[in-house]
Amino acid sequence: MPSSPIIDRRILMFVDDIYEDLELWYPKYRLQEAGAKVTLAGPRAGTRYTGKHGYPATSDLAIGEVEAQNFDGVVLAGGFAPDKLRRDEKVKDLVRHFHQRRQLVAAICHGGWIAISAGVYSGVKVTGSPGIKDDLINAGALWMDAEVVVDRHFVSSRKPDDLPAFCRGIFQVLAAQ
Repeated sequence: MPSSPIIDRRILMFVDDIYEDLELWYPKYRLQEAGAKVTLAGPRAGTRYTGKHGYPATSDLAIGEVEAQNFDGVVLAGGFAPDKLRRDEKVKDLVRHFHQRRQLVAAICHGGWIAISAGVYSGVKVTGSPGIKDDLINAGALWMDAEVVVDRHFVSSRKPDDLPAFCRGIFQVLAAQ
């Protein structure tokens, strides 16, 4: 098997109840398949969270325990969990950390709410769920209706159907870092 630029990359993902099942699991498994190490951080460590469609995910770490320098980027899954997670100052600090270091910040669907609250989307070309289009625009993002938008270290997609393109965008950014 040829060497991959993804091998041994450390990727952070957040989890809380009512996450969008596919938007968490699909990128998690694709990244793991490519050799990345993915960590799920939730409000509490070792806690089982339930997705919108009932699929459980157990957090590896508590958000408060996450040390940003131990990761190469973040993937923000959608669902309704981002509306709760974006209220956590540590979550926003972590997203700002990755942005300031030009590391991967990838958001799909409502995951963009977290990046909005972190204040990192001003002047960034993005897409997301049509339900948060106005929020993205009001945050200073440059809205595009596309299955994936890659702008520097940012990757964004609209919905579960866009997951293959979303993951290709993630791999593109990680390979360039």
